[in-house]
Amino acid sequence: MAQHPLKAELINEAHALGFDLCRIAPCVAPPHAPEFLQWLEEGRHGDMAWLERNKARRTDPQQVLPGARSVIVLAINYWNGEAPRRNGHGRIAHYAWGEDYHLVLEKKLAHLDAWLAARGGRQRYYVDTGPVLERDYAALAGAGWHGKSTMLIHPQLGTWFFLAELLTTLDLEPDSAQPDRCGRCTRCVDACPTGAITAPHQLDARLCVSYLTIELKTSIPPELRPLLGDRIYGCDACLEACPWNRFAQVSRDAAFQARPFVSEMSLRDFLAMDDAAFRAVFAKSPIKRIKRRGFLRNVCVALGNVGTEADLPALEEAARDPEPLIVEHALWAIAEIQKRRAANSPPSIETPLAPAPGAE
Repeated sequence: MAQHPLKAELINEAHALGFDLCRIAPCVAPPHAPEFLQWLEEGRHGDMAWLERNKARRTDPQQVLPGARSVIVLAINYWNGEAPRRNGHGRIAHYAWGEDYHLVLEKKLAHLDAWLAARGGRQRYYVDTGPVLERDYAALAGAGWHGKSTMLIHPQLGTWFFLAELLTTLDLEPDSAQPDRCGRCTRCVDACPTGAITAPHQLDARLCVSYLTIELKTSIPPELRPLLGDRIYGCDACLEACPWNRFAQVSRDAAFQARPFVSEMSLRDFLAMDDAAFRAVFAKSPIKRIKRRGFLRNVCVALGNVGTEADLPALEEAARDPEPLIVEHALWAIAEIQKRRAANSPPSIETPLAPAPGAE
């Protein structure tokens, strides 16, 4: 069956802008709306209160754009290979290695919005910031299938891609969904360092490292801190475990290439940043959204897990920071390093007293 000319032109325009996929879903209620509402009811969204506030709009796209007929689903690959692992350096999720994807993709979406408006459409577009259950529409459009980690999986892109959507009043021919190809594999579930994937397709955000290091604005629960390891922004554990990623190719978009802080700055280097330095290092980076207080909180936790005695002076300086959140986590890290030092110290050997002269 031949494509409608407008859809074919749209796909060409999206590819010209750098998108790797352009698929169409019908603008219907998201299939997992009941599960989403139950997830909220159980409190598994943690402190992400905006999900609760927007739940009606997230489950009814007509409240977002009255008269919407189609959802244009776009995907762009951000994979840039592996960064070298070095002792004393924290791990940052791949998606945050380069420029803030919101800024990069919103420019492309604005172009498509104008392109569609010139052809009679009204649109609303989002890059994971709007009231849209984007993975449901992406799966409906065949941009991938729901993995057991809740991440979307595409047979060529694996899991390393960003999603974006345009709701439009134009009536575009929808694409077909893909079958679930995960089979009996549970590698993503097994790889989660905190057990946040409580069952296939079930995620408790309150345990997720990405939530703890990004969305949580207060103290990281002490019992979860050791499980974060050296992760200081986000987590790729379930993505790295997925066997479909063996097909992933390096991104064509230079905006997602790794910036120097990914491999050149140590945890101690981060800890030395004042607010001006933080803003300079992470200009146009998604990391800037958690601000210095949140990022250095994470750095302190990582040092508590992997730091050495050489890191104590930097942590002691952090323990005098004006920001209480940083102080709390720095003191925890100091205590953790001191416990490791005590555990690794050889036991002291007491020299027995010499017997007194004449003693038997």
